[in-house]
Amino acid sequence: MAEILCDGKNTREINAAIKKLIADGVTEIVVRNPAARHNLAVAITQPVQIKFDGSVGYYCGGMIDGPTIEVAGSVGWGAGESMMDGTLIVRGAAGNGFGASIRGGTVVVENDAAARAGVSMKGGLLLIGGDCGYMAGFMAQKGTIVVCGNVGESFADSMYEATCYVGGSIAELGNDAVIKDLSDADVSFLSNTLSRYLGAKYSDPKSAAARFKKVVAGQKLWNFDKREWRTWREAL
Repeated sequence: MAEILCDGKNTREINAAIKKLIADGVTEIVVRNPAARHNLAVAITQPVQIKFDGSVGYYCGGMIDGPTIEVAGSVGWGAGESMMDGTLIVRGAAGNGFGASIRGGTVVVENDAAARAGVSMKGGLLLIGGDCGYMAGFMAQKGTIVVCGNVGESFADSMYEATCYVGGSIAELGNDAVIKDLSDADVSFLSNTLSRYLGAKYSDPKSAAARFKKVVAGQKLWNFDKREWRTWREAL
């Protein structure tokens, strides 16, 4: 394992140090005192483990493909954005656009996330251990969103083939979002997911999973038909 001390270094120097260690064959890296710097550990494409010992700023872990990144603190806007594959685990809270446009992999925040989490997702898993703000899941095309707490307004608005689960209350469903009954497979998936990533918060993950609500697209907006123009006008 190798360490990088961020004191006195700018973002470019920190990222260059991370990539040099990876090039040298190091597989475990601890980055200390990140002091909420932005754009850390972006575009990492190797299966390396990186831990930030403290909070980070905007866009941490964006455009990654393979690494496992842990943040022992909170993250700013756009963490994990456009991830192809890999894992990002945030032990604190997350800002706006958490997990936006991910295509694969797993993005986890143990506490709350702000607005627009998981917008335009195209695959992967987004797990929020607390509450999240408005417009989460907006225009999500594929993938899975799990929110253990409450969600804000316009949840799952204009969604396509993504699937959402909510453990708390829903302030307002977005356009064409509908609630469906949980299947046994849904409960099993939720139980395994909660146990794996948030086990310390749930003494009985299966019992907790059974209280979730499933939200999917109603499919009314999937295809435009001029004979149903009123439906589209109401959605705008």
